[in-house]
Parts: sequence; C-alpha cells; structure tokens
Amino acid sequence: MALLSFKIGMSSIKQVIVVRRDLGMGTGKIAAQVGHACVLGAEHVRKSNGEWYDTWTKFGQEKVVVKVSSLSELDEVKKHAISLGLPWSEVTDAGHTQIEPGTVTCISIGPAPEDIIDKVTKDLKLL
Repeated sequence: MALLSFKIGMSSIKQVIVVRRDLGMGTGKIAAQVGHACVLGAEHVRKSNGEWYDTWTKFGQEKVVVKVSSLSELDEVKKHAISLGLPWSEVTDAGHTQIEPGTVTCISIGPAPEDIIDKVTKDLKLL
C-alpha cells in the first residue's frame, strides 16, 4: 500500500523516449531504438533509484515516445533533463542497417516522477 500512496501522493512515475526524426529511420528501426532506450533507462534507474523503479514497474511501466527534429534539439532536451537531476540514457546505433555507426538516435528520460519529466518534455510532440 505504501507504493500506492507514493504514486498518488507525489506523482506518477513514467519514462519518456525522445527520438530524432531527421535520420530517416524506418518504422522498425525506430521501434528497435526505442526498445533499446527503454531497457537502458530502466536498468539505469533500477540501479540508481530503486524506489522509482519499483513504483514504475508496479503501476504499469508508463512510457511516452516523443520526437525532435535534430541532434541539437535532442541535446537541449538532454541538458534540461540533466539540469533537473533526471536519470537519462543515450542510444547510439551500431551501424548494421540504416544509419552510420555511432549515430545518436534517441534518449530515455526516467523512469522518474512525471511532474519533473513534464518540465522537460511537455511541449514535445508525440511520435
């Protein structure tokens, strides 16, 4: 019951994936990159903030996927997340299919409290 009051009393816990749309990735490629970001972000938070991770997994693992139009826009989102102390992870492609090796494709923010993440991502459009 303590986790329920944490969720309701403070804020929901969610994870947001921010995807670059300037790379020309196909739908399957985007799905794979988002999957990588979800796993990387979740593992990061599992190790660094177990309470957020446990609450997130208990209440459905909410995820939202949004888009940006360039690497510089992605970097601005990342810097804002860092300035608020949010956990983040970056996905760089291995270069086996559609993009050059080492290309940054997306980032995850969280899982973390929704009210903090929204300060960074609320104005971004859904993918």
